[in-house]
Amino acid sequence: MNVLFILLGKIFPLYLTIFVGFILTKYFKVKREQIAFLLIYILGPVVIFFAVLSIEINLQLVFLPMFIYIFGSLIAFYILYKYKNQWKDASVNTLAFTCGTGNSGYFGIPLAMILLEPSVANIFIFGTLASILYENSTGFFVTAKGSFTARQSIMKVIKLPVLYSFIAGIIFNILGFRTPEVIVPYFENFKWAYGLLGMMMLGMGMKGFNIHEDFDKKYIKIAYFYKFIFWPGVVLAIIFIDKNFINFLNEDIYKVLFLFSIIPLAGNTVTLAILLKAKPEKASFTVLLSTLISVIYIPVVLALYGGF
Repeated sequence: MNVLFILLGKIFPLYLTIFVGFILTKYFKVKREQIAFLLIYILGPVVIFFAVLSIEINLQLVFLPMFIYIFGSLIAFYILYKYKNQWKDASVNTLAFTCGTGNSGYFGIPLAMILLEPSVANIFIFGTLASILYENSTGFFVTAKGSFTARQSIMKVIKLPVLYSFIAGIIFNILGFRTPEVIVPYFENFKWAYGLLGMMMLGMGMKGFNIHEDFDKKYIKIAYFYKFIFWPGVVLAIIFIDKNFINFLNEDIYKVLFLFSIIPLAGNTVTLAILLKAKPEKASFTVLLSTLISVIYIPVVLALYGGF
């Protein structure tokens, strides 16, 4: 029980940051487009570059983004196939997208920085590339329902600045460059700025929400089953099998994998729902509610896991 309250105390300030974002948008008219620009084109690439530069790349580490990408893609295509006749609109497409990923960037990175040691948090940041690639390849495809060509999807990925910062980080890492000690404190500040502004973005997206409309029980039930039960269940099974029979991964990878499996639904679900005019209110409510549920869900499952 003590572990539960300790974890809840650590995580709760993140939700205060979400509330601050809502206040800034609703009452102080702060433009979320400006914050999004900072996150995508400045803070995101810097955080990814230094995180990749700071870790020791090995086969265990490579397994992390590969698993997240492949597993998420399999779930997305399965959902799209199984439930394709359940809705008359494009709801199944946003559902397929959101079941295959989570809010690893804006929510996951600050959570990792709070719960994990800096070196392990960098591994988590390294793994977020899988979510970025998923959202702009598999996720983009299943959501677009074939309305966009493969070339358009590839061009979308190519234009991501974070992709080039990741490649640059890999190259410098392989060449033996390491982050100078004098720069490390500034890098930590960039990570916190990215995390805090990202959480504020979640709050900024709440403006105009109406929780009494577009409540789709079936949509929510499926999304939450795969995000809050199926994802962590499979990850726990992998950890159990590896610990007892294979011994390929290590404790740091276990922690990062488990944290990836319990984060709430991805905020970009709403972005793509707006793009397709596929009931964005429904997606917004589902994502928002999953974030609120995580206030209790994450501390509980971490306490059951044994804490970090």
